[in-house]
Amino acid sequence: MTAAAAAGPAAEPATLEARPDGAALRLSFRGTLDTAAVSRLWATTGRDAARAKSLILDLAGVTALDTSGAAFLLHLERQAAKTSWQGLTDARVQAVLDRTRQALAQPPPQPPPSLPFLGHIGQATVQTGRNMLGGVAFLGEVLVASLGILRRPWRLRLPELLRHLDEAGLRAFGLTALLGVLIGLILAFQSSIPMRQFGAEIFIPNLVGISLLRELGPLMAAVILSGRTGSAFAAELGTMTVNEEVDALRIMGIDPIAWLVLPRVLAALLVMPVLALLLDLAGLIGMAGVMTSLGFTPAAVVNQLQAAVKLKDLVGGLFKAAMFGLAIGLVGCRAGLSAGRGPRAVGDAATAAVVGGIVSIVLLDGICAVLFFRLGW
Repeated sequence: MTAAAAAGPAAEPATLEARPDGAALRLSFRGTLDTAAVSRLWATTGRDAARAKSLILDLAGVTALDTSGAAFLLHLERQAAKTSWQGLTDARVQAVLDRTRQALAQPPPQPPPSLPFLGHIGQATVQTGRNMLGGVAFLGEVLVASLGILRRPWRLRLPELLRHLDEAGLRAFGLTALLGVLIGLILAFQSSIPMRQFGAEIFIPNLVGISLLRELGPLMAAVILSGRTGSAFAAELGTMTVNEEVDALRIMGIDPIAWLVLPRVLAALLVMPVLALLLDLAGLIGMAGVMTSLGFTPAAVVNQLQAAVKLKDLVGGLFKAAMFGLAIGLVGCRAGLSAGRGPRAVGDAATAAVVGGIVSIVLLDGICAVLFFRLGW
């Protein structure tokens, strides 16, 4: 909003005096005619101007005028068939009126034409390519920052790393253990129904143990980390991006990748094997409870697990868990740093982190399944 004139150190509030002047209605304005004055005078002045056959607008006492005030005066000019201006002694007031009249006379901008079907496909393809290039660039920045940390380990903020280890790992132990017990119970109960038909209930520990250690343990722990921690990473970094705190770090010469991303990614990488192992143990405990209710002793359950589960099953599951944690940390931080502007930016970043994290762990799980099959695991 552009002011036309200044009234000194203290702006005088606008006042209006309406009185008859022959067959016309004289409106004498005094003081600063700005947005606050227009909102106060619009309704009553508009009714008086609508009833008058002609208007005389006396602006000799106007000390300041902005675009809102100019639009208000031009609206009054259109209210009556004949309007005369008096008191336009300040050339700046007339200049603001002229500029506002020209702006109101211009046609409104037309919306851009809608793209055809192939245009939408091309636009989506280009946007997807840009996102992929941005992801590759982000991975490169993280790799360079990681190599820099290896050369200068003191640059890694240890208190920040410990904070994220606590939030992502220790505070998730309760939820992970509960989910593990429930998964073990469900798998044991559901598998006991068909196995009972063949008298093979003793092999339930084999099924549940291999399923948990090789697949379900790392996968469910990754889902917990993605929904609980990946979204938190994106929301926190997205808020900093919206508030321009990340830009402030760059202006001060601080690398936001080393300062903000590396502690979070390293924390996700370290806590995922622990969460997966905890979920495996909780699931085996839940399965053991079901086997006890079916009449099997704990010694029989342990013997079946020792015969079925090998060390490579546990190592393979923990390796997948570490890969899942790395992917979730990278996706969450990338979503937060690429957040846009506006009130929906943080929510969109958190949603993108959860969706991207789940998609990435499913893709990595498929790649690991093919790799383990080729290696004979």
